[in-house]
Amino acid sequence: MAITLSDRAAVKVREILAERGLPETAGLRFAIKGGGCSGFEYVVDLVTSPRKFDMPSRHDKVFVTSGTRLLVDKKSLLFLDGTEIDWEEQEFGHSFTYTNPNASGTCGCGTSFSV
Repeated sequence: MAITLSDRAAVKVREILAERGLPETAGLRFAIKGGGCSGFEYVVDLVTSPRKFDMPSRHDKVFVTSGTRLLVDKKSLLFLDGTEIDWEEQEFGHSFTYTNPNASGTCGCGTSFSV
C-alpha cells in the first residue's frame, strides 16, 4: 500500500509548514469523506493539534514520500491506495490534484470521485 506526493506537491507542503512555523515532521493528513458531486471528497489538512506533530494516531498509516509525511486513516486508505498527489499552479488558481487508480469516475473540478 502506498500513497505518494509528486516533487512539486512535496515542495508545496514544506512551504505551507514553513509559513505556519511548523516543523518538517508535521504531517499532512489525506483522507476522504462522503460528499461532493461524485460521492466521495478528498480531504487534505495539516496535522497540528492536539497531538504532537510527529505522532500519528493508532488508526493512521504513515507514508514518507519526497521527504514529506502523509498520514492516512485506515478506512480512507481502502479508497486511496496507489493515489499520487500533485500540485498544479494555473492562471486562475492553485490546488492539489489527485491520480487515484481506485476511482471509477471523477467530477469536473477533480475534488470528488466515485468507486
